Amino acid sequence: MRLSDHFTLAELTASQTAARLGIDNTPSPEMVDALRRTAQLLEQVRALLGKPILVSSGYRAPLVNRAVGGAANSAHMLGCAADFSCPAFGSPLEVAREIGQSDIVFDQLIHEFRAWVHIAWSPQPRRMVLTIDGAGTRYGLE
Repeated sequence: MRLSDHFTLAELTASQTAARLGIDNTPSPEMVDALRRTAQLLEQVRALLGKPILVSSGYRAPLVNRAVGGAANSAHMLGCAADFSCPAFGSPLEVAREIGQSDIVFDQLIHEFRAWVHIAWSPQPRRMVLTIDGAGTRYGLE
């Protein structure tokens, strides 16, 4: 099922952890609606960067989220977040900086230290921008 021009439901629900552990990662209809908004947010990012983006994590069922060590209140469990990279544009830090300087509306933008970018939306977007380093320390975008 296509959620937007460039993103599918399968892409935003794929989970190697779920497959390996035999956990059902099928979203509810409400989560699919949220994932459509996430896909639209990713479309804005893709247009800004001018390059395809690679989604590494979208929706996570609560058991999947626990298995990957996700935050207890992770927006991934609501279908409102995605982790991605865009190697053709640059490093995760360069990608996060570009998004942070844009007019894209988001709730959270996290540069996961040297690994990927996390973006989430919310009905009340805070436009929070930060980096989380390898030890889990949070600080402003570096």
